Amino acid sequence: MIFNSLTYAVFLPVVLIAYWGLGKARQNLVLLVASYVFYGWWDWRFLSLLMISTVVDFTIGRLMHASSDPTRRKRLLQMSLAVNLGLLGVFKYFNFFIESATNALDGIGVSANPSTLNIILPVGISFYTFQTLSYTFDIYRERLEPTTNIVNFATYVAFFPQLVAGPIERAHQLLPQIVAPRNRPGFEQIQSGLTLIAFGLVKKVAIADMVAPIANRNFNNAETAGGSAMVIGIIAFSLQIYGDFSGYTDIARGTSRLLNIELMRNFEQPYLSRNITEFWRRWHISLSSWLRDYLYIPLGGNRNGTFNTYRNLMITMLLGGLWHGAGWNFLVWGALHGGALAFHRALGGTSSDQQVRLRDIPSIVATLGFVAVGWVFFRAESFSQALTVLEHASWFIHSGPEFSFDFLTVVGAGMVVLVTDLWQRFELDRSIAAGRVPVLSGALVGVAVLAITIFSGGDSAPFIYFQF
Repeated sequence: MIFNSLTYAVFLPVVLIAYWGLGKARQNLVLLVASYVFYGWWDWRFLSLLMISTVVDFTIGRLMHASSDPTRRKRLLQMSLAVNLGLLGVFKYFNFFIESATNALDGIGVSANPSTLNIILPVGISFYTFQTLSYTFDIYRERLEPTTNIVNFATYVAFFPQLVAGPIERAHQLLPQIVAPRNRPGFEQIQSGLTLIAFGLVKKVAIADMVAPIANRNFNNAETAGGSAMVIGIIAFSLQIYGDFSGYTDIARGTSRLLNIELMRNFEQPYLSRNITEFWRRWHISLSSWLRDYLYIPLGGNRNGTFNTYRNLMITMLLGGLWHGAGWNFLVWGALHGGALAFHRALGGTSSDQQVRLRDIPSIVATLGFVAVGWVFFRAESFSQALTVLEHASWFIHSGPEFSFDFLTVVGAGMVVLVTDLWQRFELDRSIAAGRVPVLSGALVGVAVLAITIFSGGDSAPFIYFQF
């Protein structure tokens, strides 16, 4: 299994001592060894996949840069795509496509006896596959020169803070930081890094892990759950996935900052979005921007007429749904968001960077409601279960709310998310805000430690995005 909190609390100081103690010349070697230990702790056999992607794209990048023949460069890019997407396809989608084909044949009366394999999905394979592909794409587009040091490149691919759940870093953003020797971080940088880690743990332990049992219980009992319980379950999962994923990102950014490497922000208060377009500019920013730059725009973006624009949006979001998981539920989730994006564009809607105002509350609630309905397909174990959940949730209109302990827990978690998001939006970056006021930073970390201590007694749910 991937490190738990206690193991990580021992692992990180050891890495930091070696990283800063052995000098600048050995920084990347320390990071590479630490990253391979971190990933191999789960299952050392899958380090081979990480190494294959690393060696293939390092070699292809250099060959592509050295060639001026457009045909040869294109074939090298295709080779990178074939290797990386081939590995992803076999380990993530093989059984899904075999089972789907079998069901389709059964539907027309043709009996099939497929031989499926018990394939284990490597943790984080979708993340590091997209990360390494951005390297070859950018070299092909002549936006990046390849590195000549395989240790540097391998460190970029396997960088442990964000290896298994992102953010998906572009080569032109992260690789130069890895290539350049780093100085020790200053006091404010250490302070802000620790603050990010502490608040990431709060989001995980005091929000996500607190509401996860509610979401699990209500989804698992969808056949018998009432309207109020089902709505509470949907809201609980909406809070769980945000606290879980944004919490991991905060921990990754804070850890990286202690190494004097900056990772991109992956969330910008998405649940305060006023429309679906704004939501996708604020949720999982590293993936949405990757899909935009390497899929939507190459397909033609919005350059070739209205119909093609809507088609490109749908293709992008369908593949974005499939990136998350090998199942029809994820395709439906992607289709819902693709259709919503196309509909919003058809209405002439745009995204806004203005601060939230009271008059925005109806549009925020409507957007959040749509997103929550989409999460049903993301969370449900089957398409039929998703429909059952939505059917039972609709009974809420007639039954109304039931004031239970689950209700109070979800409301409390929602208030914590709201306060945190509003503060982040107005302060822009909590790490900078805390760095300006050391007393505030100390108080925040103290509250975080207290919250972690209070809420860490229960079972800790695995990070949701580890499965992608």
